[in-house]
Amino acid sequence: MKTLKHIIMAGLISVSAIFTANAQKDHELDVINKLGTPSHVSVMPVSALLNAPGNEAMRTFFFTPVKNQTLKGKRIAVLAADGFEEIELTGPVWYFRELGATVDIIAPKYNPAPERYGLSSPEMAKTHIMAIQYLQPVGWIKFDRTADQVKVGDYDAVFIPGGAWNPDNLRYDKDVIKFIQDFNKSGKLIAAICHAPVVLASADILKGRKLTGYWNIQVDLKNAGGIVSDVPVVVDANIITSRHPIDVADFSKAVESWLAKK
Repeated sequence: MKTLKHIIMAGLISVSAIFTANAQKDHELDVINKLGTPSHVSVMPVSALLNAPGNEAMRTFFFTPVKNQTLKGKRIAVLAADGFEEIELTGPVWYFRELGATVDIIAPKYNPAPERYGLSSPEMAKTHIMAIQYLQPVGWIKFDRTADQVKVGDYDAVFIPGGAWNPDNLRYDKDVIKFIQDFNKSGKLIAAICHAPVVLASADILKGRKLTGYWNIQVDLKNAGGIVSDVPVVVDANIITSRHPIDVADFSKAVESWLAKK
């Protein structure tokens, strides 16, 4: 039979173990709090963008009914991945469909991060890509096909929206790069807005080409051999580029004009 002394000693050891475990948990929580940052959600509703001072032309563009289906029969591929700028995809896609075009959203083949990265993805990431508004995740959109399933003959044009990390996801995908290179060889239209022209740089098709892009990538486009101008839209043969969400209307109309002539 255990003596009272043994019982007391066992109890003290248990209390000590609990104290040690709690101290470790407190330490881990303290470290986690120092490694993380407070969460503050800042969302830019589309209505706020359209109603912002200086964007009257954009508001008129979206709210004026489309009367003529100038792109009826045209097929457009939209290359996009997680982190695409919302209005830079949804705006042109809405407009091209209103004009009668068939538009497919094409994403890289699903490739989850290695477990050691500590990242988790929702089940819908296998069939959807994530939208952002100036670095803030805001929603998801379903894609139609993956980049390994498409070929140049399927489409009349390829369009790439921007977003701060969407182009990085695209430019690393070998199927995306080959698709763009093949499209360029065909002479068919390649359109890219905001950060997206860096994907064209990775495809090595910018040497000697006139183009534009988001302000902080313009030096990258120059380094890739491009002739860069800081204007809303640049059209050079089969490449159309633009700078920013506020240029979406001009960009969309430039794509329409190019395709309607073919």
